[in-house]
Amino acid sequence: MMTIDEARKLDAIMLTPAQAASLIGCDPQGLRMTAREDPQSLGFPVVVIGNRVKIPRVPLIRFLGG
Repeated sequence: MMTIDEARKLDAIMLTPAQAASLIGCDPQGLRMTAREDPQSLGFPVVVIGNRVKIPRVPLIRFLGG
């Protein structure tokens, strides 16, 4: 499980759904499905390209209060 401090130290601009789900404490597949079907309900931006879902790291950290 990744912590917010660990996420801050990453160089990556985008996180995978598995990484983001680890921070949020939810199921990665549920995050993917919501990102495709109702991205506005998440409260943070997501990028969906074809069947790929990516989550911008900095906005997610801000959403989580970090």
